[in-house]
Amino acid sequence: MRLLSYQNMLVFSPTRAFLCVGDSLPLRKLCNSRINRFHTTLWFQNQGSRENGPLTLASLKLKTEKKDKVRLGDFGSATRVPINKRKLVGCNSVNAVGVKNAPHIETASSAAKSFSELGLPPLLIERLEKAGLKVPTDVQSTAIPTISQNHDVVIQSYTGSGKTLAYLLPILSEVGPLKRPSEEDESERKTGIEAVVVAPSRELGMQIVREVEKLLGPVDKKLVQQLVGGANRSRQEEALKKNKPIIVVGTPGRIAEISAAGKLHTHGCHFLVLDEVDQLLSFNFREDMHRILEHVGRRSASEPSGTHGPLARRTERQVIMVSATIPFSVIRAARSWGSDPLLVRAKSVSPLESLSAPLPGSASLASSSITQGAVESLPPALKHYYCVSKLQHKVDTLRRCVHALDAKSVIAFMNHTKRLKDVVFKLEARGMKAAELSGDLGKLLRSTTLKKFKEAEVRVLVTNELSARGLDVPECDLVVNLDLPTDSIHYAHRAGRTGRLGRKGSVVSICEESEVFVMKKLQRQLSLAIPACEFTEGKLFLCKEEGKKITESEAVK
Repeated sequence: MRLLSYQNMLVFSPTRAFLCVGDSLPLRKLCNSRINRFHTTLWFQNQGSRENGPLTLASLKLKTEKKDKVRLGDFGSATRVPINKRKLVGCNSVNAVGVKNAPHIETASSAAKSFSELGLPPLLIERLEKAGLKVPTDVQSTAIPTISQNHDVVIQSYTGSGKTLAYLLPILSEVGPLKRPSEEDESERKTGIEAVVVAPSRELGMQIVREVEKLLGPVDKKLVQQLVGGANRSRQEEALKKNKPIIVVGTPGRIAEISAAGKLHTHGCHFLVLDEVDQLLSFNFREDMHRILEHVGRRSASEPSGTHGPLARRTERQVIMVSATIPFSVIRAARSWGSDPLLVRAKSVSPLESLSAPLPGSASLASSSITQGAVESLPPALKHYYCVSKLQHKVDTLRRCVHALDAKSVIAFMNHTKRLKDVVFKLEARGMKAAELSGDLGKLLRSTTLKKFKEAEVRVLVTNELSARGLDVPECDLVVNLDLPTDSIHYAHRAGRTGRLGRKGSVVSICEESEVFVMKKLQRQLSLAIPACEFTEGKLFLCKEEGKKITESEAVK
């Protein structure tokens, strides 16, 4: 057979890619099965790399070695697009090859001493100072400059570390009345919704809205609109039309519902925030999240586009995902929904690829990764205990626990909603002001209960897993597990309701004798000291193995 000459060429067909190196190559070898399969390993760095110059071996950074073998080199990190030229996402067929270098992120080497060091606009800094916020937390010092550089991010930090402001501040720096001065002509400025924040619960959604309203002030607070389930939908739609908000915060069901009705237009949106993203991945939110991801920051179908197929839909959105724990399901979602997302922790920024996927069948490795995330999500200033009690005496043990620790604001967690009322009744009968909070209550009653709890009119809030995420009551100084959490992740999220923003807090788990092994397991998984204790004579006593009891102060000595 004749030999055809190829000089370092790439031959493409719609479904195949062939790499030919050297002066000559037998034509029959082009049909070699190994070459035919080469297309499965050759990927392009990004769309921009194809547009920036001719396609050559040098542009792909492929290195030839002896015997005409090809080695895939290190492609390095992709160049980021400036914020005024938003990136193209959703092109899953275009990926990087090799190991990426960590991108250069201009973050402070240590915690910033003021918000002005983070480059926030003067008006926004002024509002923060009025709210009594002068020094950013570690996660804010790291996340704000990273988001401001137009990176898609996954923010992971322990509960109560200030993650909400970590993403709200860079957003408010770009949109709304507090944003940094721009040379853009007033007539050319876009109107409409520019940021959508999705939360898994009404309580968290309303809490985020209050944070935004606090910064915007009474005059401009109408620029943020909450769209949560349980509220009157018609009124929410009227508010959207009347107030013309720039930020929308809501639950997946209500956002998707109003969007499907054509009353919520988010195709020009710049920011999509998924708070407590690991919860948003649950099956219950599947269809709603699909619609949100398809419409927020996406060009409408009626708008003309010069391309077809998977590249036809372009987006200007920047995706920000937030959670105290990062299981692999979040990593997989972030890679699919974002563009080269970065993992932002309290004092570090790294490519998401630094968290490797568990191998098939390696359940122990996956479990270890999840448990490590739970450990990192725990506030650092917590003290943990467990107390053994009979089932019928648990409420009385709770009461004695509150008195022994002199707790002023207590959240008591249970696994079954039907038993909440009974616990509240027993506490009230013993003279302790208590209230229940569950998803079965109406929106108004839930809001009223939370307000009373935050204003110290209610001392003990008896709730279920609903409040384990997003409930922000900085004054809460004690969390009690009347029913044990199902795993280390749930324990971490419950515990995170106290000890917020560096405050001290205690976590007490009340269990039956047959459940002690669960506490031992949690202790091993979380690498925590969770000693047994008793509450007698109005004090907390630690139980020694020899059967002796000592007070906590004696244990420290």
